[in-house]
Amino acid sequence: MPDAPAPRPDKPRGVAGVTNFIAVASGKGGVGKSTVAANLAAALAKGGAKVGLLDADVYGPSVPLMFGIPEDEKPRVNDERHIVPLVRYGVKLLSMGFLVDEKNAVIWRGPMVSSAVRQFIGQAAWGERDYLVIDLPPGTGDIQLTLVQTVPLTGAVVVSTPQAVALADARKAVKMFENVHVPVLGVVENMAYFTPPDLPDRRYYLFGEAGAQRLAAELGVPVLGEVPIEQAAREAGDLGTPIVLAEPESASATAFTAMAERVVAEVERRNAEAPPTQPIEILYK
Repeated sequence: MPDAPAPRPDKPRGVAGVTNFIAVASGKGGVGKSTVAANLAAALAKGGAKVGLLDADVYGPSVPLMFGIPEDEKPRVNDERHIVPLVRYGVKLLSMGFLVDEKNAVIWRGPMVSSAVRQFIGQAAWGERDYLVIDLPPGTGDIQLTLVQTVPLTGAVVVSTPQAVALADARKAVKMFENVHVPVLGVVENMAYFTPPDLPDRRYYLFGEAGAQRLAAELGVPVLGEVPIEQAAREAGDLGTPIVLAEPESASATAFTAMAERVVAEVERRNAEAPPTQPIEILYK
């Protein structure tokens, strides 16, 4: 008798049309996690996928700047009382930065932050999406736990630099996802090396060499990409257009595009080989 198909997990009403949920995480701040998330979403959309990007970093939202959203452009609420995400470059976007003045800080306790994230996920008009990329804050705290309790994550992408201190925290992020039974799709090494524009054949490993490769081998996960340090990538993000769209032939755009292709391949492999991830229940004693 053939095995019964794995049960599909229930999803919040607002994300019932989302096929794959991809968390982009890091153990510490300052490693370029939001830049990776923005370019991953843009590259997937450029390739023809229906994509959403949720900026779940409530305290330090980056999506408004990276996608060039004017301060006076706000999401509306539809007739079903769902938040309607903004759209840029074919990507549906939602961020706390759309709702709070950029000059003000969000000074909230954990339960309020968790409630906001649940609302962004379950009470937003995401519609039919092939991928919902979720840009998490650094660390392993309330928002990460809220996410794994709320949606069936397809997998996580962990971002690090080659630096030893960043890799130590990335290892903790990988272990967190393993502990809550979320597959880690792989590791992205950002700021992997620097190539001077006038010396295209030279690579300078400013933060160390091959750190992510060693970490990935240790943890048994793939390396999804090595993204170089490039001034154009920083400028594109500051000007509101991800580098994969602003300068698609640049070294960093080429690396981000290859990374997106590997993420798609890992998602397809994971979906073919494993049953859907179930939202978890966390019991506090």
